Amino acid sequence: MNDLLDTFRARVLEATVNGQPLRIRGGGSKDWYGRIPQGALLDTTSHRGITSYEPTELVVTARCGTPLREIEAALAAQGQMLAFEPPHFGAAATVGGVVASGLAGPRRQAAGAVRDFVLGATLMNGQGEVLRFGGQVMKNVAGYDVSRLLAGSLGMLGLILDVSLKVLPRPAAESTLRMALDEETALRHLNAWAGQPLPVSASAWHAGVLTVRLSGAGAAVAAAAQRLGGETVPQAAAEAFWHDVREQRHAFFAADPVTPLWRLSVPTMAPALAPGTEQLIEWGGGQRWLLTDDAPESVRALAARHGGHATLYRGASRHDVFHPLAPAVHAIHRNLKNAFDPAGIFNPGRMYGDL
Repeated sequence: MNDLLDTFRARVLEATVNGQPLRIRGGGSKDWYGRIPQGALLDTTSHRGITSYEPTELVVTARCGTPLREIEAALAAQGQMLAFEPPHFGAAATVGGVVASGLAGPRRQAAGAVRDFVLGATLMNGQGEVLRFGGQVMKNVAGYDVSRLLAGSLGMLGLILDVSLKVLPRPAAESTLRMALDEETALRHLNAWAGQPLPVSASAWHAGVLTVRLSGAGAAVAAAAQRLGGETVPQAAAEAFWHDVREQRHAFFAADPVTPLWRLSVPTMAPALAPGTEQLIEWGGGQRWLLTDDAPESVRALAARHGGHATLYRGASRHDVFHPLAPAVHAIHRNLKNAFDPAGIFNPGRMYGDL
């Protein structure tokens, strides 16, 4: 494995000297996310394997090229899971891509984001140095928590070599309910339930139907299901539904592959944003998916008016994918990029054109 790290280092140093951009790529399942990847390919799939898994400590450490399916299989054998429910978007998905993309699935509304589960990481910077951040326990952070900063960075700061992730036990029981509600009523219910001790682990509203998943102890799930009402979805159908939402195979995502798909992140208390527009609402109202041909400026202004931001998740144009940064925040991004990758070789322009 040291030979492989030496190979990575040689590629990085050569690229730095020649000013040649590198396109870091694992399984390629998320190549479409963000702006168009640029540079010579730096394939990480050979750097794979679970290096440490302590079920009693609730932590798994794996190299960046480790297939996500292998990690999930190892966890499932111990009755555990990655609680943020990362989407695969293909069988080749790797754990490095999971962290670099920072994408989470339906359970994120209850469990938290990818960054909340990153305990530690090893990074190769633009000088070929191997830097270690964090560790394998929750209470080990001193100074800047760089390991969590890597979540969602799209490989711009360096080559993620390995990561340590917190894992959680799988819930003892789950039940999915479905009820016919208009958008405003569904949002009102979701916000009311969020303020109550209910084991809601996922929600999705689409086309006048609200689907809610309950997870936890059997008695708690049964009591909550009785309290919320609605139709109970058979287990197999429920698992297929949440899988399709996570992997974006739900009818909403598949119905119109041409119209730009926007992801709006807003406070859950935000009202209905675009009545009459085809949309799917997740995370208790905090994530709004919109299919619209409206100008990007209009969509971003809509999100901003309600205290959020908008990402062009899928569309004909791969420019201005992410919400423009405030000048002060942009300066922080620039300084971080310069600190870890002064030559600008790692995934240039993947997030923003000048980074």
